[in-house]
Amino acid sequence: MLYPKALGMSAAVMVILALLPGMPMVPFLGLAMVAGYLAYAVSTKKKKDAAQVAEQKAIEAAPKPAPEPPITDALKMDELRIELGYALLPLINGKEQAGGDVLTEQIKALRRQIASDMGVIMPPVRILDNIQLGANDYLIKVKEVESGRGVLYPNHFMVMDPAGGQVKLPGTHTTEPTFGLPATWVEAQYREDASLRGYTVVDPATVLATHLTETIKTNVAELLTYGDVQKLLKELQGEQAKLVDDLIPSQITVSGIQRVLQALLNERISVRDLGTILEGVSEAVGFTRSTDNIAEHVRTRLGRQICAANLAPGGYLPLISLSPQWEQAFLESIVGDGDERQLAMQPSKLQEFVGKVRDAFEAAAQQGEVPVLLTSPQTRPFVRSIVERFRAHTTVMSQGEVHPRMKLKTISSI
Repeated sequence: MLYPKALGMSAAVMVILALLPGMPMVPFLGLAMVAGYLAYAVSTKKKKDAAQVAEQKAIEAAPKPAPEPPITDALKMDELRIELGYALLPLINGKEQAGGDVLTEQIKALRRQIASDMGVIMPPVRILDNIQLGANDYLIKVKEVESGRGVLYPNHFMVMDPAGGQVKLPGTHTTEPTFGLPATWVEAQYREDASLRGYTVVDPATVLATHLTETIKTNVAELLTYGDVQKLLKELQGEQAKLVDDLIPSQITVSGIQRVLQALLNERISVRDLGTILEGVSEAVGFTRSTDNIAEHVRTRLGRQICAANLAPGGYLPLISLSPQWEQAFLESIVGDGDERQLAMQPSKLQEFVGKVRDAFEAAAQQGEVPVLLTSPQTRPFVRSIVERFRAHTTVMSQGEVHPRMKLKTISSI
């Protein structure tokens, strides 16, 4: 019954036997008909089964539509994202024709630099193409909010005059996107000529990497998450790990440590020396629960580090000090007690202070100095909150943060 060909052959043999003389014709013809019918039925059934199997295999082999992603995927957010116009894709696809590293290699080096300089691990950077951007435009987003943009020209070089003047070479005049300096995009053939003239020559990937670096440093406090702080604390070993056990959660929470670290990072102070920071926190929680006041105390423990980060090439710390009159004006404008203190200075007085700070720092810049603004410990947080609005990168230090062995040079007084 499994072989229809055998049944068909049997029917044929029985027909032959029925035709032989002396053989009973009717029985053999009847058996031949039964065998023939069975051969036809089994063959038809086998073909039908084979067709069904082939159809099932074809269905299984056919490409299936991708499953719809869960709605929760729409809630995911890129902490750092770079969007590129289509003409900038060679920055990530391979070596540029004019030379220079691809963007991905620059970002790898940047992650190591941020970890060394700031003491935190930079989150991954997602790079996307965006057809809505101009061909040579790029966009930097922090938590999907625009934080910087610029224009790059592949196979060209950005040339800048260190003195701040306009470059005297044929090319496209523009503004350097990170610091706003005048610059010019020139073709690769002018690269050596620009170097011989003493100009600064930068390839497109480095321009973008520099812009990304400054964007990260500006927003590094926002990028420091609760999970990042937990990882930093878990990596401490020995007696420092015991200090963490003594502090958390009996005296301060992980969220409190996070806010202290964010306060330091907001002023571009490295948190790499986490042991010293925790020692300062341990001292401060004995007399205050305000994370702002704790951060101010920790700054005094990091005085040597803060001074070293602001040293001039001559090995001294350039200062612009706040005069006793302005110190008194700020102290008299502070209202509230303890952790509830706030600044309530008249707007006209604040405007006058802003103008004097601008004038003092512009005069110092003309002398080639990049000084810090020195205040008393009581007024430093309030002075800083004003200065950061118009001179975000200006360092404001208190007298308690100046290391006793540092060489000082007073540039002027406000």
